[in-house]
Amino acid sequence: MNQKSLRSLTLCTALVASLLMGGQSSAQAPSQPADYRQYIPQQLLPLIHAPEVQQELNLSPGQIQKLKELFSEIDGTWFRARNLPAEKRISVVTKLESQLWQWFQKYGSDAQRKRLKQLEYRSQAIRMLLRDDLAQQLRLDATQRAELAKLAEATDQAANQLQMATMRGEQSEELKQALLKATQSEQEALRSLIRPEQMQQLSQILGEAFDTSKLKRIFPMAPELVPVKHWINSQPLTLEELRGKVVVLHFYAFQCHNCHANFDHYRKWHEQFGDDVVVLGIQTPETAMERDPEAVKSAAGERDLKFPILVDLASDNWKSWSNTMWPTVYVIDKNGYIRQWWQGELNWNGATGDEVIQKLITELLEEELDA
Repeated sequence: MNQKSLRSLTLCTALVASLLMGGQSSAQAPSQPADYRQYIPQQLLPLIHAPEVQQELNLSPGQIQKLKELFSEIDGTWFRARNLPAEKRISVVTKLESQLWQWFQKYGSDAQRKRLKQLEYRSQAIRMLLRDDLAQQLRLDATQRAELAKLAEATDQAANQLQMATMRGEQSEELKQALLKATQSEQEALRSLIRPEQMQQLSQILGEAFDTSKLKRIFPMAPELVPVKHWINSQPLTLEELRGKVVVLHFYAFQCHNCHANFDHYRKWHEQFGDDVVVLGIQTPETAMERDPEAVKSAAGERDLKFPILVDLASDNWKSWSNTMWPTVYVIDKNGYIRQWWQGELNWNGATGDEVIQKLITELLEEELDA
């Protein structure tokens, strides 16, 4: 589940796919088959979470229910994998994808499996050609694949440089243009590197057109809250019992000044949206004082935080969510799926994270609860 998944995670400062590899020279084909997995977006799990894809596959209500049961087993591992080093993350997600294919082997039809594979190819765009299975079907030669990999590497390097600069507050037009140029060069390779007969065969393999770029629900189910002893402003809650409501879940520490910068937005959403939206704080300690539940309660009162707060003294929820930064804000839809997250201050260096999240909340309130 990475930054090159179905749409950009520009809201999340943790770029979940900076895939860099030394490229092969186009003048000399590799003597051994190259491993290009690090360049290939792993899109299968995002795809199958999208209702539009489930509809495209003609999944029955019974299949969808069983699929949700599978999500409850694998989604936590998938979500936590986002912060792993690239090689380990790819390995973890590959195993989860294998579980999904096993599920389709047991519960799906041949037509459903074929169409899902087509959608997976389409979602990977030109990088699908770096897959071994598709390269074999199209009889791509080593030089073609090496050239494609070199272009992919250039795009990933440009994306990584822009991301790092953005995190430092040093984003520049030059870096944006460099990424645009690298991306265009990669896209143009489909015409310049792939022979006409290969293009014709590829069109047949891909089947009917389907736009995967506009899918919205492409992230995992939110991990369930780990039970704790102390809650503020509420009895203990679970995300399961909050289904049907939009949840704005945020990790904070009361002595964290960056966290304080977001409090006005949390208070506003808590008051503005009423019972339809639950603002849920998770106070995870960063300092010794923050491990005192009475100090946490007192600080919440001083800051006029009236929404439910889970006091995560042992950091169990922090670990379950594989959280890495105070503050981090997650938006969860009525059906329990994570739809977006933002790390850091919502208005850092002129950012408009509050506007983005408020707009998303409004959109999610219009969505229907799954049957």
